[in-house]
Amino acid sequence: MAMLGKAVRMSRLVDSSSNKMMAITVDHAISRGIAPMKGIQPIQETIDKIIAGRPNALTMTKGIAERCMWNHVGEVSILMKCSNYSPVAPTKDGIFGSVDEAIRMGADAVSIGAMTLGNFQEEQFETIGRFSEECMEKGMPLIGHIYPKGESVPVNERTSWENIAYCVRSACELGMDIVKTTYTGDPESMAKVISCVPSSFRVVIQGGDACKTLDDYLQMTRDAMDCGVGGVTMGRFVWDYKDVTALVIALRYMIHKGYSVKETKELLAQIENDKNYSEY
Repeated sequence: MAMLGKAVRMSRLVDSSSNKMMAITVDHAISRGIAPMKGIQPIQETIDKIIAGRPNALTMTKGIAERCMWNHVGEVSILMKCSNYSPVAPTKDGIFGSVDEAIRMGADAVSIGAMTLGNFQEEQFETIGRFSEECMEKGMPLIGHIYPKGESVPVNERTSWENIAYCVRSACELGMDIVKTTYTGDPESMAKVISCVPSSFRVVIQGGDACKTLDDYLQMTRDAMDCGVGGVTMGRFVWDYKDVTALVIALRYMIHKGYSVKETKELLAQIENDKNYSEY
C-alpha cells in the first residue's frame, strides 16, 4: 500500500504528457533573509499569482502552507520543505518538519536539503537516510535540494559536472526520489550528470545563480529539458518577474509542450499583453 501511495503522489507531481515536473519554490526566507527576497512579499499575493499559472507543485514550509493554501486546496501539489540552511549556517540544513506532519497537511512530497562536500555532510546524510526510510514506509516521495556548497568546494567549482554529479548520485544512493540541484552550464556536461543515475531517478534544476536575463533562464531551461533533465523547481526567477502568472504559464508551455525559446518569448509577450490567463 505504501508504494501505491508513493506512485499516486508522484503522478500528481509529474505531467503525464511530458514526463516533466514543474515546481515553484517560495521557501527562501529562512535561508536567505527577508529583505533581499522582495518577490515573496506579500507571500499570499505571490502564491496566488503563481497558482494562477498552474504549475504542478509549490515548495513551501509548513507555516506558510497552513496560512496561505486554504483558497487553493486541490489546485496544486504541496512539496513540504522540512529543512533549510540559514545566513548564519550556510552549509548545514536544520530540520524543522516531519513526514507525518507533511502527510497530515496533504502534501504530495517531503523536501529536505543538504550541502555536500563540507563539514556537515555526514550529519545531513544521516538525516536524509532516516527520512528516506520513513518516506518509503509511509508512501511519500522524498525530494532533495542538494548542492555542492560545502567548505571544501571553491565557489568557481560549484557548477562543475563532477561536483553536481556527486550531489545527484548521493541523493539517489540515499534513497531519494527526486533531486533538485544546479545546472552545470551546458547540456553536454549536464547529460553526463544524468547518466550517473538510473533513468527512474528524477533530476530537476533550480533557477540558476549564473543566469542574469530572461533569455539566459529560458535558454538554460530549454537546454536542460533537451538533455534529459526531468523538470525544474524555480524560485526567484519567477516571483521577481514583472508578471508572475504570465511567466509561469510560458514556462509551463516550454516544459510540458516543448516550446522553443523563441516560441516561449512570443507566448509570454502575448499573455502579458492580454492578461487573460485562464485561456492558457
